[in-house]
Amino acid sequence: MKKIKIIFSSLVFTASLLMSTIAQADNIKIGVSFRMLSDVGYKHGMLIEDTVKMWNSQGGINGKKIDLTLYNDECKSEKGVANATKLAYQDKVHVIIGSSCSSVTLPMVPVITKAGVPQIIPHSTSSKITMTGSEYIFRVPVSSRFYKIVQGKFTAEQQGKKIAYIYVPDQASMVFAKEMMKYMKDEYGVDPVYQVQAGEKETDFRSYLMKAKAANPDVIVLSGLVDETVRMLVQSYEVGIPKSVHRVANSVASKVEVPTNAGKAAVGVVYSAAFAASDTRPIAKKFVKMVKSKYGVTPGHDFSQMQDLLDMLKPALEQVNFTGNLAADRNAVRDSIAGIRNFTGLASGPISFCAAGSPECRDGNKTPVMIEYTRGGKNWKTAVAGTVTFKPTDGL
Repeated sequence: MKKIKIIFSSLVFTASLLMSTIAQADNIKIGVSFRMLSDVGYKHGMLIEDTVKMWNSQGGINGKKIDLTLYNDECKSEKGVANATKLAYQDKVHVIIGSSCSSVTLPMVPVITKAGVPQIIPHSTSSKITMTGSEYIFRVPVSSRFYKIVQGKFTAEQQGKKIAYIYVPDQASMVFAKEMMKYMKDEYGVDPVYQVQAGEKETDFRSYLMKAKAANPDVIVLSGLVDETVRMLVQSYEVGIPKSVHRVANSVASKVEVPTNAGKAAVGVVYSAAFAASDTRPIAKKFVKMVKSKYGVTPGHDFSQMQDLLDMLKPALEQVNFTGNLAADRNAVRDSIAGIRNFTGLASGPISFCAAGSPECRDGNKTPVMIEYTRGGKNWKTAVAGTVTFKPTDGL
């Protein structure tokens, strides 16, 4: 297991080992497990590190320093479970941030629920995660149950109803495609003109794309992780699917690697997300400028959601009276996060939680935005088509 552990708090003056141990016990401990494989993934980790350093330099949380432990789960479920177990029982953290991949976060839920440690999710969108009913789970990104509605409505009314679907075994990718198919059937009475689930770790999608092309679709839905999405987009043009066929991707298309690596093949791709770098709000423009300057990339919604998470977490932790009783303190952190109402940050709409361990209370962001790539490559550009805010029960 690859482990990066950073403890920013330290004793300034020389003290005995006993005093050092006591000081560490009084600190607030945050654990992280998410996908750090690409350059951008590591920069998400840097954002967390830099933010916690800033908190500590400003006096910590109510005078308490923050200990930060980062683990890389590599988007592998077994590593996510191992990380959650270690963070809960060995590192004894008060709260866990993670994971990026829904297929990792979902099996982490029973681990953190049994341990009684709250977990706040920066990126995972699968609707199944909050449907577990765990009172210890909180989601910052928009759930796939909202994405399927806004994407289905936009696709049907703006692009067409003859749709071909190609998706990979990743949990979020499957859920996005299958829920969109169901929505199209329920709302518009149409079945896919073609659908297929590709094999695990498949890299050549051209045989599927040729079959999709033969079905003469108006729209082709390409639902995968970053590498698969890029390959499917590029290969869709290689097999001769014309530009007139609309390309739709899941929210992973917001990751900067997609337009950068897909190049011209990204132009015209439409996806739902929670943030667009082309957002003209002052808070968004300031954030984009900061990320470009500090981390050398244009932020997608994964960057913005991590920032929103951190900006929500700090005041929630400030409301907690840490007693030194780990179980009680974890529950107090859980209850404080559950008390967040109408947080306004980088997301397209306000983020709110509530007390019950239900999707209505734990899917905090209910406002996806429709985005289209107008240019691909290193200097990619997007345009915002609009936003839709849903009721807490929509999509259930």
